[in-house]
Amino acid sequence: MAKAVTMPRMRARYEESIKAHMIEKFGYKNVMQIPKLDKIVINVGAGDAVADKKKITKVLSEISKISGQKPVATVSRKSIAGFKLREDMPIGVKVTLRSTRMYEFLDRLVTIAMPRIRDFRGVNPKSFDGSGNFAMGLKEQIVFPEINYDEIESIRGMDIIICTTADTDDEARELLSQFDMPFSS
Repeated sequence: MAKAVTMPRMRARYEESIKAHMIEKFGYKNVMQIPKLDKIVINVGAGDAVADKKKITKVLSEISKISGQKPVATVSRKSIAGFKLREDMPIGVKVTLRSTRMYEFLDRLVTIAMPRIRDFRGVNPKSFDGSGNFAMGLKEQIVFPEINYDEIESIRGMDIIICTTADTDDEARELLSQFDMPFSS
């Protein structure tokens, strides 16, 4: 018997109310014009992994726990003697989330992780790239409940890029604010 698949909470909210709000606000004539989330990319730099190869595996496991998906190690493109860096050495970790995992990660980011950030006053509403994509940085990975504070070796920051199908930054800002993204005023 087939297992019933439940829709993520943020996806259901998009289908039920956000689409209608976007049509009302921007007056789209076609449902295909309505902006939606395309993907979320999480990137972590681990330059200190040059000295110790075990650090990259630790970062891989942490990002795997946070995202729910296996990340890939990013490697250097060329050698830089001053940094003791050789070509094809792992220096970071990235993961691209789409569909169900993307909506679940956004839900955890907005409802659980961001409220746990110290002295948080909201994300910068100007961090859009002009094409409807939003980039933000987190200073520490311990804001996610999946990470056990006692098991981490070092505090690492991460870049989170939320890609949308919006044509303008205003449309993307409105879309993300409907997903409860806490923009600062």
